[in-house]
Amino acid sequence: MARDLEIALLRSFVTAVRAGSISRAATALGHTQPALSQQLRKLESTVGRPLLHRSPSGVSLTRAGEELLPYAERILSLSAQALTETGGALTGHCGVGLLEDLAASRLPQALADLARLHPGATLEVLSLSNAAMREAYDAGRVQLVLDAVPDLPRPPRWTARRPLVWAIGQGMDVAADPLPVVLFSNPCSWRTAVLETLERTDRCWRVAFESNSLVGVLAAVRAGLGAAALMPANLEPVMACHDADALPALPDVELGLSRHPRTEGDPLIDAVETALRRMI
Repeated sequence: MARDLEIALLRSFVTAVRAGSISRAATALGHTQPALSQQLRKLESTVGRPLLHRSPSGVSLTRAGEELLPYAERILSLSAQALTETGGALTGHCGVGLLEDLAASRLPQALADLARLHPGATLEVLSLSNAAMREAYDAGRVQLVLDAVPDLPRPPRWTARRPLVWAIGQGMDVAADPLPVVLFSNPCSWRTAVLETLERTDRCWRVAFESNSLVGVLAAVRAGLGAAALMPANLEPVMACHDADALPALPDVELGLSRHPRTEGDPLIDAVETALRRMI
């Protein structure tokens, strides 16, 4: 008998990964935690492999989960687009500015799928410094910016809170005193929040490595140089910290979307904004 991947189960899986915990995902979906856990177990039974590592501090992807995630997100994105597609082809240009951590996730693939449905439209995804992004926004090259709220070029139309999780390299001693940390270089909207969390919990720390790019931070973590705060979608399975008490709980980050005021009523910009809101 052929096995099928149910949309509802995939949505539960993707939401749990984005939220970083089953309890937060259950709240976001309006389910009870036991009901969501049951859905996740059903999906794992369908796939035939565990998809999530579960711990008191939250969930992280197994290797099988990491392989399934991009397919799950694409299926959900295409399903949503199919439901809202009216048959009218969209045209024009839409520039989207993304926080690098989001640009490295599955959002660009969702936008590529949208572009494939509308060959007459041009989508441009940019990941720039705050100053360069504001310049591109003011010049009209970028119509939508999805970033940390403090870094947006104008007040957000909507916001979404997302968790941060600790990433550690193989062989790293999380009990080290002081704790070596890997940070994003300033300006970084959650760098201060992470360091304040360490200070508030009386955890001594030292900066072992910093970089202005996600690629650099991930490389340092892989090398075991220190612990870093990442969004769950960018956490590689081998980087998960399974000891809930080893490191202090990290704060959520608030993401938001700014839209250029001259684009109100533009069907293409509307469609891209809808896709971003569904995927974030």
